[in-house]
Amino acid sequence: MRRLTAWVHGHVQGVGFRWWVRSRALELGLAGSATNYADGRVLVIAEGETAELEKLLTLLREQPSTAARPGEVTVVVESYSEPKGESGFAER
Repeated sequence: MRRLTAWVHGHVQGVGFRWWVRSRALELGLAGSATNYADGRVLVIAEGETAELEKLLTLLREQPSTAARPGEVTVVVESYSEPKGESGFAER
């Protein structure tokens, strides 16, 4: 188990991006949250198996944006750490 912290930059607010992240994370069996920040970024926290976290990261970075992923991601900055025991997946 690991914890992914990913700062997503681009046009990712007001387009259903957090809902999309939540849906993909739950499909992958991950727990965590997707949170809007005032500067336009979205912070994605996800905990689970490393392989599933990598799949989520790949989906976040996928270029060009598919019709399935709302918004436009320009860069994703990620880091990994020990899990903190997240449960469920929240949109904030």
